[in-house]
Amino acid sequence: MATEASLPAQPTGLRESKKQETRRLISDHATRLFIDQGFEQTTIAEIAAAARVAKKTVTNYFPRKEDLALDHQDAFVASLADAVGARRPGESALAALRRAFEDSVTARDPVAGFSGPAFARMVTDSPTLTACLRNLHDQRERALGDALAATVGASSDDITVQTAAGLLGAVHRILFQRIQDLTLAGHADDEIAETVTEEAAGAFGMLEPALAHYAIA
Repeated sequence: MATEASLPAQPTGLRESKKQETRRLISDHATRLFIDQGFEQTTIAEIAAAARVAKKTVTNYFPRKEDLALDHQDAFVASLADAVGARRPGESALAALRRAFEDSVTARDPVAGFSGPAFARMVTDSPTLTACLRNLHDQRERALGDALAATVGASSDDITVQTAAGLLGAVHRILFQRIQDLTLAGHADDEIAETVTEEAAGAFGMLEPALAHYAIA
């Protein structure tokens, strides 16, 4: 008979897969409850009961209640900086960000704002989540500034870097909100994509005179 010490260890891939499955299960139940009951009205205990896990398990995976609702925070904050880092040879930061935004619209990416009407309403109706989203926009702009600073060999507090990050961050913030507003107004994703693609062309075009040749790869 094999002893506990002699039993083969559980493969790392399987352990990680089970962790991701548990995380997704908790997140899915939390989102459903938030949408049905409202973010502020839903408790961690209710989420744990729905997912059939302990409250401690919920908080181990999601330290803050907001983390349960906004599960793409890391991707959102890093998205603009990542686009700058993925510039093609000869491509400016503006061109790379414009291309990345167009790709995200084509993909109907939740990080760009395609969250669906129920989720968008949940966020809009919650003061906590609305404030959290504003903070995420600010974090994303700061991350973009750091990426631009590294690209042009300047410090993050350089006024040109801050101005460029502020302009580019503002366009993305406005377009994100535009997608949310159209979603809440009942427009289908395909219609939203068509509208926002046209409007984004004008918004990014306004930045061309100032940033067309800035931070070229």
